[in-house]
Amino acid sequence: MPLITLSRKYGAGGEAVARTVSRMLNVALYDDQRLQEEALKRGLSTEALNHYDEKAPAFFDRLWRSQANVYLDMMASVVFDVARSGSGVIVGHGSALLLEDFDCAFHVLICASEASRIKTLATRYGISPKGASKLIRQRDQAYQGFTKFAYHMDWDDPSQFDLVINTEKLGPEGAANLIVETAGSDALAACDLGALQAMERRSLIKRIQAALRMNGFNLTSLTIDADHDGNAYVSGLMEAKRLQRRLIDVVKGVPGVRDVRPDLSYMIKL
Repeated sequence: MPLITLSRKYGAGGEAVARTVSRMLNVALYDDQRLQEEALKRGLSTEALNHYDEKAPAFFDRLWRSQANVYLDMMASVVFDVARSGSGVIVGHGSALLLEDFDCAFHVLICASEASRIKTLATRYGISPKGASKLIRQRDQAYQGFTKFAYHMDWDDPSQFDLVINTEKLGPEGAANLIVETAGSDALAACDLGALQAMERRSLIKRIQAALRMNGFNLTSLTIDADHDGNAYVSGLMEAKRLQRRLIDVVKGVPGVRDVRPDLSYMIKL
């Protein structure tokens, strides 16, 4: 079964395309609502979701270095977790970039001209074309800023996607049919055990990073790694040796971690 990431321009009908593809292929749909629900189950706060969800951070946002990085780690963990099933449609949240190393993931961008998107939104929400245009530009700028800051990804670069579809001509139904037909190609391999284990490992790493950030640890000088057996490896430089016990306890408390293997140096050996 195919594993599809779907990025979309606001007002281009991406959500409708994702729902149709999910139904036609009989695979799970991981849209914004479901991904958020999964993140909340993992301990991400509603405040963080509302503040950072696919938005560009304010330049002077003092929460960015802590809470926003927790948000990014948790959402990345969710994307890797849902991808571990080996099939499904994952909408947005940097999924195309997070899963770019996996040949079994098929990356799609749904777009349309600004004029087409204005017409769609004006009709959908009963607003003026001018109001729809303003809304589109605000959303595009916010998401462009978010993807560049969070994932160092140029959202407008088509080379990051396997398939780019203009719904202005095909419509959501035609776009879904094209995705389903392409996803069934023999050229797209299924996710093998190695890929699924790598996704599991990356998910665990992101959970560990989020837990450490939530407990006040600065990860600037630390490297976090893990294996698919649940062993966590923490290396690098810490401020003081007395913090190691607390760090180990935090990492051990992360679901999926079986053992912690530190390799640390200290600025202060107390």
